[in-house]
Amino acid sequence: MQGSQQGSSQKMWQSAVVVSILTAIAVNAISNFFPIGGQNIGQISNTILAPVLVTPANYAFAIWGLIYIGLIAFGIYQASPAQRNNPRLEKVRAPIVAACVFQMIWVFAFTAKQFWLSVVLMFGILLSLIAAYAWSRFDRVARDEKIFSQIPISIYLGWISVASIVNVASALYISEWNGWGIDPVVWTGIMLAIAAAITATITFQFHDAAFGFVIVWALIAIAVRHIGQPALSIVAVGLAIALTLLILFTQYKSRKMS
Repeated sequence: MQGSQQGSSQKMWQSAVVVSILTAIAVNAISNFFPIGGQNIGQISNTILAPVLVTPANYAFAIWGLIYIGLIAFGIYQASPAQRNNPRLEKVRAPIVAACVFQMIWVFAFTAKQFWLSVVLMFGILLSLIAAYAWSRFDRVARDEKIFSQIPISIYLGWISVASIVNVASALYISEWNGWGIDPVVWTGIMLAIAAAITATITFQFHDAAFGFVIVWALIAIAVRHIGQPALSIVAVGLAIALTLLILFTQYKSRKMS
């Protein structure tokens, strides 16, 4: 009886993951055509929030296509009967559902220009994904689980980590925070260095190339967007190169140990 109830519960969570992922994708797509405040996310970033220096170039946001492909693959993978009682996936399902729900509400808050509310919701996404990331990496996993579970979560978390920094910077800009008189370029450089340090720690700890390369992608896009500001571009490119070398080193070390 207890086993039957547990099986039914896992079936429910498997379905909830698929529904939440597909709904989040649909909400994001619809918001591009029918935004609440009259401007979609990209338009707000390129107009009202254009002076926010930590925002990457527009092309960088194409990574959402990869994120959604990964999430769909994860949704299908975890929904298979063979993965129903996978102990890691049992723990990951609820945080992924939570992340998708937070993301849907975030879209409405951001397009309604409720920027501080969007920060709170963004941190809801971030914390949910941190939980999913941690619980998916307790043990060594089979190749298929790495491809369809760990890597999609890594890519999603990597980009949301970038988005969280941009979101906070955007809310501070709207609030006309003067950065205690420190030059915005300096603040941006500090934020990039902190992000790179966190990424280096995760890369070294988990040998996670997917997460690391997402941050490298963002750093290069920031350098491209601010090509006219050599100091900021040099910092972003320098950090991207350093992280790339670290990722390659950890991958080589991991394979050698294997």
